[in-house]
Amino acid sequence: MEPLTEQQIRASFVNCTKGEASRLRLPLDFAELPWEDLDFLGWVDPGAPLRAHVVLPGEDGRPLGVTLRVPAVRRTSAVKSSVCQICLTGHASSGVTLLAAPLAGAKGREGNTVGMYFCADLACSLYVRGKRQPKLRAGRPVETLTADEKAARAMDNLHAFVAKVTA
Repeated sequence: MEPLTEQQIRASFVNCTKGEASRLRLPLDFAELPWEDLDFLGWVDPGAPLRAHVVLPGEDGRPLGVTLRVPAVRRTSAVKSSVCQICLTGHASSGVTLLAAPLAGAKGREGNTVGMYFCADLACSLYVRGKRQPKLRAGRPVETLTADEKAARAMDNLHAFVAKVTA
């Protein structure tokens, strides 16, 4: 991903107001982000931990941002592991969370949302590139895809999710 400025990020959001975009906090490590390893930028808002944000290259090359809601209560079930629906990385159950995005436009203002299970730290790019390892006790299935193929699959999944938000 090409490095983005704070102004580009704030202007990219499609499912929140300009005021909300101006108030969101960037990742604490924004100045040190490994842009060359990122396919998209994702983070939990350090000033509002029930909000998360994703910014990805849009179809037209401009950044496209989506704000997400983080559940207030983490699920507590007998599930020992879960899989991110974006990058298909297996995690211990606490490593995956359901994030809900308000729809863009009038439907979103009416309260309509769409959700998907994401890596809780939104570091899908780092997982598919082997830069970060999930905390999973049991053995993980071995994939034969290259890191670039996994990254392309993750971006296809993320674009499909964002298409639902912007439809």
